[in-house]
Amino acid sequence: MRETKKVATMKTRYRRLAQRLGRLELVLQGTITERTILRDDPKRPGWRRDYGPYYQWTWKKKGKTLTVNLSKGQSKVFQRAIKNHRKMEAILDEMRSLSLAILEATTDGVKKRKSLE
Repeated sequence: MRETKKVATMKTRYRRLAQRLGRLELVLQGTITERTILRDDPKRPGWRRDYGPYYQWTWKKKGKTLTVNLSKGQSKVFQRAIKNHRKMEAILDEMRSLSLAILEATTDGVKKRKSLE
């Protein structure tokens, strides 16, 4: 009876995670980097000037690293999508663990052999 209650609890948790997954909005892999460039000031020799900030989105596609420059507005929206992607991955990791635990608790495994010793 206790095992059945444990499985029911795990299934309830799984369903709640699936609901959370369905409520996520746009998802996007990658990282946003804010960059500034320090260069000599052409108007004042000997002085240096900051240029930027510039925003870059970097991600992997088919084993290659891709980089795209973004506006400040784009960087904020893209960052929210990246945060959603990380939440999605965390939810999926927990769902995978729960799936394994539920399957192990509800299916019969291979019978173990007796030791020959």
